Amino acid sequence: MLAGSISLKTVAEFMSGRGTAIILVVAILCGSVLGMSLPEAGDFLSNQIDYTILALVFCLLFEVRIQNFLSSLNRLSFIVAALIANFVIIPAVGFAIASVFLSTHPLFFIGLLIYFMAPCTDWFLGFTRLANGNTALGAALLPINMIVQLLLYPVYLTIFGIDTIGTGSHDIFQTLWQWFLIPLLLALAIRFLLERTIGEKRLEFIHSIISIGIPVLLAALVGQIFAANIGTLASNIAIIPLVLCAIFLFFTLTYLLSEVISKIMKLPHEDHVLMTMTTGARNAPLMLAVTIAVLPDQPIIYAAIIIGTLIEFPHLIALKVLLKRKHGLDKRRTNTPSANVLAK
Repeated sequence: MLAGSISLKTVAEFMSGRGTAIILVVAILCGSVLGMSLPEAGDFLSNQIDYTILALVFCLLFEVRIQNFLSSLNRLSFIVAALIANFVIIPAVGFAIASVFLSTHPLFFIGLLIYFMAPCTDWFLGFTRLANGNTALGAALLPINMIVQLLLYPVYLTIFGIDTIGTGSHDIFQTLWQWFLIPLLLALAIRFLLERTIGEKRLEFIHSIISIGIPVLLAALVGQIFAANIGTLASNIAIIPLVLCAIFLFFTLTYLLSEVISKIMKLPHEDHVLMTMTTGARNAPLMLAVTIAVLPDQPIIYAAIIIGTLIEFPHLIALKVLLKRKHGLDKRRTNTPSANVLAK
């Protein structure tokens, strides 16, 4: 049982990193081939998208632990700084970048902006742990980020002028309520009951299963999108280099922003890592599900979000290596004889 638990945990950790990127690439390839060779299969898969979204949304929301919010109250300055960075500065930066690169391609513009504006609520915590960051405080950020981004989604569509394809604000709020706020309450209620009936160890086992299931469901959704819309997506392939340049610039600027914030606040390494990861990682699974529900039949918008996801994992791996190397250099400087003399 212990070996099985360890094995399951290892799989969950792998899937929260490069494993997700691998199965997403496989899903894109399989969906594209299936859509081109068997269009009727693509149509069938398209009709199943709603079920995949519901399963994905439930799993994402099940992972939210509202009680972690209480543990963050003693680090209010960090929480406020992260919220301002993630929900004020970064969306503005994302809007500027998308405007420069894709103002003449409105659907890619909308997709990238939606991708840019929502901080991650799942796999960034795994990379935080790998870089020796503050995972306890990161766990407290998860429910805050999740709830705030759902509430701000229609607000961003209005502020940035991207509610331009026939969906009114009232419809957006109604869709979010039906697809996300009600499932959130349901997921929280089920989690509350399980915590009090099956015990912590069994709950962690379920949590590992769901952690593996999230990237699998995301890959299934991506495969369905490509199978149903490969013709439309292929006709816009020439725009992909612009999208990649915009994403690369975005990740560079978010890293520099995290460095500035960490320096101003004089954050220790653990909090520095967390600030870097929460500003650098985006919530593609939830944003993809939200956008499909709110803005149906827009495969170009979905493709922009998916491309961001594929680039994000190499970016997070690079951040992990950079932060660990930087921390190692800082420790060596601190332990040099001259540094010890100055300390005395």
